[in-house]
Amino acid sequence: MEGLLQPTHLFFILLIVLIIFGPGKLPDLGRGLGKGIREFKDAIKGGMDKPAEKTQEEKKA
Repeated sequence: MEGLLQPTHLFFILLIVLIIFGPGKLPDLGRGLGKGIREFKDAIKGGMDKPAEKTQEEKKA
């Protein structure tokens, strides 16, 4: 067994996701996944202070 995720495995996973969610939901799914990954990376880098600063600035406005 060379690897857990071979290209054919990825193809079938994407096909199943397309069947379950449909083509209309895929952009929303991708957007949500990207946002989650971005927030996770920011949290790892110590970017947790940035959202708090934004909310304080929004309260002043």
